[in-house]
Amino acid sequence: MPVARFLVRGKVQGVFFRASTREQAVKLGLSGYAKNLPDGRVEVLAEGDASALDALERWLHVGPPMARVESVERSDADADEIESGFDVG
Repeated sequence: MPVARFLVRGKVQGVFFRASTREQAVKLGLSGYAKNLPDGRVEVLAEGDASALDALERWLHVGPPMARVESVERSDADADEIESGFDVG
């Protein structure tokens, strides 16, 4: 299955971004994680169907109501870092 890494920039920490991302990922049947980075971005690593990854990417551009997303960078990644389920770190 494909794996994608997303780096989300903007007002994305302290606004329930990771928890909301987890909700969306679980609804889409994706495994992976969302975690805060020291520079203020959120990193999302997700594995699943290509269409589900595309749907998650579209959602990440908007995020939860209190977020203000400035940009989302997407790249391919390895599945080695992913366990079953979706974690918030």
